[in-house]
Amino acid sequence: MSDLRPIFLVAGALISVLGASMLIPMIADLLSPDPAHYADWNAFGVGAAICFLMGGGSVAASWGPIATVTIRQGFLLTAISWFLLAACSAIPFAIGELSLTYTDAFFEAMSGVTTTGATIITNLDDAPPGVLLWRSMLQWFGGVGIVIMAFSVLPALKVGGMQIFKSEAWDTSEKFLANATHFSIALTGIYIFFTVSCFLLLWAFGMPGFDAANHAMTTVATGGFSTRDASVGAFLGVGRAPLDMVIAIFMLIGSLPFGIFLIGFLRGKWERLFTDSQIRFFLGAVILSTATMFILILNSTNQEGLSGFRLAFFNVVSIITGTGYATTDYTQWGPFAVGFFFCLMFVGGCAGSTSCGMKIFRLQVALAALRLYARRLSHPHAVIVAHYNGRALTSDVFISVLSFFFVYFASFATLAVLLSGFEMDSLTAISAAGSAIANVGPGLGDVVGPAGNYSSLQAGAKWLLCAGMLLGRLEFFTILVLFSPAFWRD
Repeated sequence: MSDLRPIFLVAGALISVLGASMLIPMIADLLSPDPAHYADWNAFGVGAAICFLMGGGSVAASWGPIATVTIRQGFLLTAISWFLLAACSAIPFAIGELSLTYTDAFFEAMSGVTTTGATIITNLDDAPPGVLLWRSMLQWFGGVGIVIMAFSVLPALKVGGMQIFKSEAWDTSEKFLANATHFSIALTGIYIFFTVSCFLLLWAFGMPGFDAANHAMTTVATGGFSTRDASVGAFLGVGRAPLDMVIAIFMLIGSLPFGIFLIGFLRGKWERLFTDSQIRFFLGAVILSTATMFILILNSTNQEGLSGFRLAFFNVVSIITGTGYATTDYTQWGPFAVGFFFCLMFVGGCAGSTSCGMKIFRLQVALAALRLYARRLSHPHAVIVAHYNGRALTSDVFISVLSFFFVYFASFATLAVLLSGFEMDSLTAISAAGSAIANVGPGLGDVVGPAGNYSSLQAGAKWLLCAGMLLGRLEFFTILVLFSPAFWRD
């Protein structure tokens, strides 16, 4: 019990905070001008009560000081916390006005906390305000949660090469919880600043206040949940302000390393935004991808120059950052666009950001490994050292990153094969698996594409996709190591 006490204590505290946050959408339903939505407030009230009982009981049973959190406890705490948060977040969806099955409710909640953005809810335009707000809040919580985890947990656990970012957080090995308080508060403050800034700009440009608040949360979190069935496209049109450009800029901001922002705000070293190799590589990939899709749009559609650029830029940024917003059905741009966006969904943004996917730094490390191997083949007696951001890359970083690539694509392939057993066509199964693993949201095709959703999938497929979302968001090894017998040996 002594080994598990910190896990129960922290997980219980998180569930209690989650319960308290349910009071916000409850108030939104109580204040709704539509009487049809008034009765939905009790779903959040019941959910809050359940969370208070579960979380409070866990905290009370395990109360006491925590000297440190070991590596083993760190893995277990991370996996259990995210699973329980999704399970408890699903309660209002299941007992509220939408009357979702628990499978659908859990799918929606897991998609929210992992900032995937895949949804099973139809008729969002008529959904209760509390439900819409709760979906956005879940993604906002998941976004700040992954940022804090990326700097406080994953480097200490040495997951997927994240140890090379340890110096940007703190130089501890197992005692990552000891320094987490200051760091987490500072990162959360920056996160709130960007969210409020996004909200004010969207509101100033004409988006209704409620919609602006929801989209601000899901934009900075690079989550992609919208308040409309047509996503961001519902707010665009002739004579309307370029809200898509505002959202695209903040999607990019959410995909940059928050550690760099922290250094800029606290120490004034904003030059790191322009000298960091990961940021430059990421922005270069965005520019190149946008130019490619812009040329395709000009050649294959009747869109004018500025309109075509906005379509290309917004949808490229949305997919590469893993947000999943849509302003149009880009699968109608032809087979090249379908294949291009499918590959783009795996890329992701920078490490230490709210974005999903493989992360840019891993691509850089993989390219460095290829260059190193090629140079050693041509100069077998030379002493050659690969570098990243001016620091030498050690062999354990290479092994960690390349192992991550193997597990990433092995998991994707396995999930795609399993999904194909649920009467899915190949495009739907493959793109849904990729979307879940990369935490993007929309897949490809008529069923799970940008113009569809996941509601028609079988229950077993939805549970598989939930597992894929959690695996992708927690960097695979955080979950898979729990199934290793060696992990449990003293």
